[in-house]
Amino acid sequence: MEKPPKNLWKDVYGDYQQHVIIFISEPEDLDERVVYIEDLEKRKQDNFKNWSSGNKIIDEFIQQSQLNAVHYKKCLEWIPFEKFQNITYIAEGGFGKIYSAEWPEGFIWYWDIKNHQWYKHHWDKYALKSLKNSSNISSDFLNEIKSYLQIYLNDIIQCYGITQDSNTREYIMVLKYCSVGNLRNYLNTSKHYINYATKIDKLKQIARGLLDIHNAGKKRMCQPANKEKSGKEEGIYGVLPYMAPEALREHQYTKAADIYSFGIVMNEFLSEEIPFNDIPHDEFLVIKICIGFRPKISEDIPKLLTNLIIRCWDAEIKNRPTTKELYQVLTKWRYGENSELYSQIKECDKNGEQKFKNRLNKDKSKNIHKQFILVDF
Repeated sequence: MEKPPKNLWKDVYGDYQQHVIIFISEPEDLDERVVYIEDLEKRKQDNFKNWSSGNKIIDEFIQQSQLNAVHYKKCLEWIPFEKFQNITYIAEGGFGKIYSAEWPEGFIWYWDIKNHQWYKHHWDKYALKSLKNSSNISSDFLNEIKSYLQIYLNDIIQCYGITQDSNTREYIMVLKYCSVGNLRNYLNTSKHYINYATKIDKLKQIARGLLDIHNAGKKRMCQPANKEKSGKEEGIYGVLPYMAPEALREHQYTKAADIYSFGIVMNEFLSEEIPFNDIPHDEFLVIKICIGFRPKISEDIPKLLTNLIIRCWDAEIKNRPTTKELYQVLTKWRYGENSELYSQIKECDKNGEQKFKNRLNKDKSKNIHKQFILVDF
């Protein structure tokens, strides 16, 4: 009778193991340097008594992530808030606040075979992402963390674990810190012209990440979250300019709504103009979006890219591309498989580089309307 496959942490460099492989082997074929997943599970279970979040749901959630981890990137930890240093506020969005922080102890990276212990690695900074009204832990919070564990490793920011603000009691995700910040900061701080080939490559990466999110059965690229029910009419959180009309009208959050959001992001990235930055984000803008109002598209954007943007934010859901189609088109364009686009890009890059030089010393955010960010509506 054939033996069942054994899960092993692969001996990647001979000194440590980072991930699991599955294969069938005989006892005589086993390598002493390879640590069985059963042994790793026992080590993790033995360590459960050494930590607790104080919340049974959180504890069980983290424990299961550790026992089921087939790669170090899928292994969550409970991180006491006092372990973080130099916590710095960065921004507030529709769902919560973002901070940067130092975590000297670092995250579990691999099992050190020689020294029989977990080796921890640390970056200079980490991002702390809180979720509003999460002091009473919700399925939304845990589902978002599950998303980080279930999807493609390279194009999605890694989640290292969970902590809890000792003052507000809100739960916080501990994420990889992106030094360039968000898309807008990336554009505003660049000291060099970002050509269209680079931008298409970045868009391809975003589309790949979105494809993996959708393949994992997730949605909401720019995800609104339901307000806590409190006897009054339920509202939504979100950044208004990026939300699809059907989401604004019916709270209908679909994969197609993510494609709409991608179109807004794509236009902002290519035109380097913030959507609806000169008008208030109020109920009147909601109405205008629902009847077809869209951000301006720069004349400098190549025609083929403009057409893709328009398809993405089409009012008719059926006219928008699928995530797979979006990724395939951008991949084809990224690797120069379209001579028509190449000729358009060549001319647009000439104009774009000159305009970049002209505005290099100007404040790109100076004309933003004071009601640009609308957190709750």
